[in-house]
Amino acid sequence: MITVDKSGTLFFKNIKYKCALGKNGLTNNKKEGDGCTPIGVFSLGNLYYRSDRLKNIKGSLKKIPITEKMFWCDDPISPNYNKLIKNNLEKSEKLMRKDCIYDLVIDIKYNQNPTIPHKGSAIFIHLTKGEYTPTEGCIALKKHDLLALIKEIDQKDMIKIK
Repeated sequence: MITVDKSGTLFFKNIKYKCALGKNGLTNNKKEGDGCTPIGVFSLGNLYYRSDRLKNIKGSLKKIPITEKMFWCDDPISPNYNKLIKNNLEKSEKLMRKDCIYDLVIDIKYNQNPTIPHKGSAIFIHLTKGEYTPTEGCIALKKHDLLALIKEIDQKDMIKIK
């Protein structure tokens, strides 16, 4: 079990990693655009990565290279809300960004199956911007820490945010 606490510490297998959280802290009542990281226990999805920037990523998560046509829908009224989409026809977040924060992205299975409109979307573990700049609701780590974590976790690991 990966554990993340409100102090911005991620624990896994007796290793501590500093991380950034949502700019408005943690919440039990996540809403789209609130800047909060959701509290709860969630499974992990796929690892999306920039193959033009990273090679030979070690670990057992299913790895999917990010392409120009990959977006995450954050439109609460769309039937594709909180899902990976292959076009930018809806309100969505581009996965292939100019900055590096989405060079490595693990999908946290928050508000999925079923997806509830307006309860939040695109909750990921990704790379931190600067010195742990707060996120819009995700968990962000330094590149070397996220790569180390990816080596150790697998699809059956859960994440507990508290």
